[in-house]
Amino acid sequence: MLAVLVAVLASLQSADAASPSLELKACRLPGHPTELQCGTLKRPLDPAQPQGTQIDLRVVVLPALARNKLPDPVVILAGGPGQSAVDLLPVVAPRFSRLSQRRDLVFVDQRGTGKSAPLECADEAGLSMAQGLDMEAQMKRLDACRGQLGQLPHGDLTQYTTTIAMQDLDAVRQALGVAQWNVQGGSYGTRAALEYLRQFPKATRRVILDGVAPPDMVLPRSFSADNQAALDALLAHCAQDAGCQKAYPDLAGQWKRLLASLPREVSVPHPVTGKLETVRLQAMHVLRAVRGPMYVPSLTAVVPAAIAQASEGDFNALVGLSSGMGGRAGRLAMGMHFSVVCAEDLPRMPLSKDPVGADYGTMEAQLYGRVCADWPKGKVPPAFYEIPKAQSAVLVLSGGADPVTPPRHGERATAALGSLAKHVVVPAAGHGVSGLPCMRDVMAKFIEAPTDAEALAVKADCAATMPRATAFVPPNPSLPPVKKEGQK
Repeated sequence: MLAVLVAVLASLQSADAASPSLELKACRLPGHPTELQCGTLKRPLDPAQPQGTQIDLRVVVLPALARNKLPDPVVILAGGPGQSAVDLLPVVAPRFSRLSQRRDLVFVDQRGTGKSAPLECADEAGLSMAQGLDMEAQMKRLDACRGQLGQLPHGDLTQYTTTIAMQDLDAVRQALGVAQWNVQGGSYGTRAALEYLRQFPKATRRVILDGVAPPDMVLPRSFSADNQAALDALLAHCAQDAGCQKAYPDLAGQWKRLLASLPREVSVPHPVTGKLETVRLQAMHVLRAVRGPMYVPSLTAVVPAAIAQASEGDFNALVGLSSGMGGRAGRLAMGMHFSVVCAEDLPRMPLSKDPVGADYGTMEAQLYGRVCADWPKGKVPPAFYEIPKAQSAVLVLSGGADPVTPPRHGERATAALGSLAKHVVVPAAGHGVSGLPCMRDVMAKFIEAPTDAEALAVKADCAATMPRATAFVPPNPSLPPVKKEGQK
C-alpha cells in the first residue's frame, strides 16, 4: 500500500510539473472599453531544453458576457508574420461581439511579437523619406537589428518558427483548462492555424481561415504573381467601368509611362511630418506604394487617381496612400517576421512554380534573399508543408481582389482539407473578409452550429454581390467654387 501511495503521489507531482500555470488578473487595454483578464505563461525558449531559458507568453482573455458561458472559447491568431494579437484586440473584438456573448475570446501574443519575447527592430517612423527609401541603408539597419536581437536573453532567432509557436498556443489551451476551442486566423494567422490543426487536430472544434497563406506558399515569390494579378485586374476594371474609364481613359498607358519615367527625383511631403522632401524614386518604391492600398477596397478606389497624377509628376497622392496602412495594430515585429520567413519560405524558393509578375518581377525575392542570407534559421519539419485533412468543420474565406492571399490559395487549401472544409469567395473584397458586417454573422453562425454538417450548411453568400468600390475622381479645380447660402 505504501509503495502504491508513493507512486500515486509521484505521478501527481509529475503531472503538476508538466501542467502549465497561467494566472489571469483583471486588466484594461487602450482602445477597449471593458475589463479584460491578462496573464503570462512561462515557456521554454528551446522546446528541446525545457529547463533552459524561459520566455513569457502574453495572454489576454475577453470574458464572455453570459454567466453560463460555453466551454469552447475562440482564439484569435494574428497575421504578418509579426503582428501582436493583443494589439489587434480593439479592432477584432467587435467583429466577434455576437460570439463573445457566451464564449471567451482569447488573444495570445505569438512568441517574438507584442510582449511575448518581442523581436522588434527600431521604429523607422522618424526617418526622413530619403533614409527610408535607401535600400542599402535599410540592409544596414536590418543587419544591426539582427545583431542587437541576438544579444537578448531570448535572442536565439532559430526558436521562432510557426511549429514551435503553435506548441506554445496549445500550452495556453491546457493552462486555461479548455478541452477544445475554435480557432480564427487571418493572413499569416491562417498558416499558424493550419499548423495548429496539423499538430493538435483533436483540440479544435471549428476553424476559420481568412485570407489563406498556406504553408507551401513561398511568400516572397508569391508576392510577385499575386500583386501583379491584382494590379492588372484594377487596370482592366477601370477600362471596363464607365465612370473610371471616363475619368482615366488611358490609365494603363499612364501606368506604363510612370514606370518608364523612373528613377527620378521628386519633391513630396513626408507622410508623418508633412515636411517637403526631395527624394529619388525607384520603380520598386512606386510598386510598393501601389500594392499597399490594394489590400483595402476603399483605398484601392483612389489608386487610379494617384497613378494618373503621378504620371503627370504629382506624387503626393501616391505617397499619402502608401502611408495609409500604418498604426500600432498593423506594426510588425520585424525580427520575428524574418525569423519565420527565412526559415519556412526562403529555402523553398527554387521549388516555387509561381510566375514572375511583369512589373513586380523579383524585387521582393531579392530583398528577402539578402536579409535571409545571414539570418539564423530554425528547423522546419517536412510535415509542416503538408495541409492536414480536417477532422472538424473549417470555413475558408477569400477576397477576390486580395493582392497577397487571393482565392487560388484558398482553393488549394480547401481541397487539401477535404470534405469538412468550405470555401467562400467575396469577389470585391480585399485582404480580409471577416471585417465585412454581414460576414460577422456568418462566422458566428458557423461556430454556433451544433454539428459540423450544420456549420458547413450555413449560408455564406451575403457579400457575394457587394459592388467593387467606385473609382475616386478628384474635384475639378477649374470649376467655380460653390457659393454658400446668402453669398453673392
